[in-house]
Amino acid sequence: LFINVCSWKRVPAPSAPTDPTPVSVGPLEEVSGEGELYSIIDTAYNPDVLQRGEENPEKMEHLIHLTLKFIEKRCNLILSDLYTIESFKLKGSLETMQQRLKGRQNPTPHLSQNTKELTLDQLLHTMEAEDCSNAPVLLKEESAPQSKVHLIEEITSTEMPEKLSTPVYEMITVKDASKRPLKIELRIELPKVSYVSECDFRISKDDIIIEVPEKYKLQLDLPALVDEETTTAVFNRGKRVLFITVLVAKP
Repeated sequence: LFINVCSWKRVPAPSAPTDPTPVSVGPLEEVSGEGELYSIIDTAYNPDVLQRGEENPEKMEHLIHLTLKFIEKRCNLILSDLYTIESFKLKGSLETMQQRLKGRQNPTPHLSQNTKELTLDQLLHTMEAEDCSNAPVLLKEESAPQSKVHLIEEITSTEMPEKLSTPVYEMITVKDASKRPLKIELRIELPKVSYVSECDFRISKDDIIIEVPEKYKLQLDLPALVDEETTTAVFNRGKRVLFITVLVAKP
């Protein structure tokens, strides 16, 4: 499943940080061609929403999590918590994405005063789940604990940070026959982590930082310069282990 996330001025921005986030979603389509079979769905947010996500990795992670949960319910799917952000900017063509998102010009329910108070479940019952109708709806937190997370994030900067523990890790440099480094593999044990969305992960050409708020912090200098664009990360929920692989940069 490929999810295109784009900005679109037609979708309003939330009037306040605590308000639900409007989102426009196109239909779920199956695509086959060149021996490849996959599903694709397009989502659109107000440009300000994505701009805040680009400036704050935690907000972007949270937005992605909400998007996945929304698509699950809207299209009657079961999605894994694991995902990767692809290096290409768009799956398919820009024209077909625009056509899918424009679709039928339905009224925008989020502009109604009454609709603003509806929960995600109530909104789903008022719209056609079968065809993933594209009218903008409110992407709202499904429970109170999610809302509390936002409140905690806003006040943590005024509190004394707790001492974070360093997780157990293993770093291996894979080399070719000439003993030149090819890639770096990192295995990190995170027994207190249940979901990959809890982790804040940053990598540069020569170091890597992994933080889990109130639990762990790991900062490592890499043994060789790497191409951060090639980074892949997989979290094994059963073993509570994060696997990271990145290719060494070419000279």
